[in-house]
Amino acid sequence: MLINYGFEIAITVPRATPLICLLDVHPERRPDINSETPFLVQPATSSMTYLDAFGNQCRRLLAPPGQIKFCIDGTIVDSGKLDEVNRGAREVPVEHLPHHLLTFVLGSRYCETDRLGQIAWDLFGGMKPGYERVEAICDYVHNQITFGYKHARSTRTALEAFEERKGVCRDFAHLMIAFCRCLNIPARYVNGYLGDIGVPPDPAAMDFSAWAEVYLENRWYTFDARHNKPRIGRIVVARGRDATDVPLFNSFGPHTLDTFKVWTDEVVAETQAASA
Repeated sequence: MLINYGFEIAITVPRATPLICLLDVHPERRPDINSETPFLVQPATSSMTYLDAFGNQCRRLLAPPGQIKFCIDGTIVDSGKLDEVNRGAREVPVEHLPHHLLTFVLGSRYCETDRLGQIAWDLFGGMKPGYERVEAICDYVHNQITFGYKHARSTRTALEAFEERKGVCRDFAHLMIAFCRCLNIPARYVNGYLGDIGVPPDPAAMDFSAWAEVYLENRWYTFDARHNKPRIGRIVVARGRDATDVPLFNSFGPHTLDTFKVWTDEVVAETQAASA
């Protein structure tokens, strides 16, 4: 299938401000792009791209004073398959993990393994290790937190989400990741597009989404504690330890958000549309 994705975001800065943007489709999915407009910056501002330590494509620029707008529109080829489920996948003991994965079993800014460790072991330590234990964590987090955009708070940590029992998709992801790491299971944070493909449309305005990836049996599996069901059409933008590593903007100075529009929808073939 083809998926149309894109965004229009405008911010205002009071003075010339260096920015790092993580808005481009992740390098591993770029070969699947069918078409994409040039990354538009208005007013026209030169930028350079580089890959960060997590393999994300970052865009670096100096925003001029005033409002600056960013836009992309593209289509990407997707398998149309649901997130893979493998209930027989086993956990990998820490001593056998590749060196580069060890960072994903450690605590981070929003995932306080030191404060959630005993809770995690009390809840899940007695379960058989493997995919089904991670699935139980996902179920628990899904039921523990009430979703609502009005609950959004950029400083909320995994522990605070556990205690407050409310949040947005990033809070579901952070708590899921923290619990997994407490049990020595590598887990990482993912930001990207997730449209209402194969599910009833959400009346709320589209946004970027956050979910977790968990390392089992020598590969990463997707777990989405907010939706808690396999979905179609995820388009990864960036991955990291938690939301600290993958903000849409890192601004080295103040900025205010003026416009925020995101879209991601299945492209319906003309023949299908004509027969509908």
